[in-house]
Amino acid sequence: MNLITTATAQGLMWGIMALGIFITYRILDLPDMTAEGSFPLGAAVCARLIINGVHPLLATGFAFIIGALAGSITGFLITKAKIPGLLAGILTMTGLYSINLRIMNRANLSLLGKDRITDFFKNFSLPNQFDTIFMGLIFVFLIILFLFLFFQTEFGQAIIATGDNEKMARSLGISTDHTKIVGLMLSNGIVASAGALIAQDNGYADISMGIGTIVIGLASVIIGEVIFGNLTFVNRLICVVLGAIIYRFIITFVLLIGLQPNDLKLISAIVLALFLALPSLRQRFNLNFFNKKEA
Repeated sequence: MNLITTATAQGLMWGIMALGIFITYRILDLPDMTAEGSFPLGAAVCARLIINGVHPLLATGFAFIIGALAGSITGFLITKAKIPGLLAGILTMTGLYSINLRIMNRANLSLLGKDRITDFFKNFSLPNQFDTIFMGLIFVFLIILFLFLFFQTEFGQAIIATGDNEKMARSLGISTDHTKIVGLMLSNGIVASAGALIAQDNGYADISMGIGTIVIGLASVIIGEVIFGNLTFVNRLICVVLGAIIYRFIITFVLLIGLQPNDLKLISAIVLALFLALPSLRQRFNLNFFNKKEA
């Protein structure tokens, strides 16, 4: 039971980060690597503010703003400097490493003994990890509600149109430069918020927190899409979070059968590769089976 609650709690927290990844990789159709820098940036900013006496909720909000600023830098490099999206994200991510070290003044910051959002739920004497689960559910609900309302607006629809067909969007009078920048800001703001929440849950912020963020986020998105298929927009967002939970269950199972934690990055890459290949393999299998049946 403890393993189930732990995997669920971690899945919800990482699911918030996956929602940010979903915006760039699925809505904007941009391969953005900024998340590997904005995730620890949110953790670093939040931890530093909490240590300085700022309320945890306010510190999390500041993490969102700073993460959005990081996304705007990538957006500027893509739209104004005309740097390819992948390279622009790598440049921002590389620069953020030094900024994160500047913010923390060391490789990690401890939050032990400091006020955190999870402390509010601990007052209810909940079972182990249930404080994280409730916190994750609340933030997942608020973010999905916000994204649903935002993408119902005219500007939100313009962002979707930009990702679907940029040339067509420009022909309709949409400023695709603005939509890309705002989309990247929103994505990295959510990713940074996830970093802030996970730092509070773990009790520390670490400079290496962002390593593998893209793989985890993409795995969550792909797993949700492969298992649950094509759904409405809100259901797709929910499935992204469910994909993150399923991913954490897969990782937990792999550790239970005896593999070492040092192998987690390799396992993550293999899981992502398998789920990316699954639709093609399934289609090929069905096609071969159909041909055999006709013969």
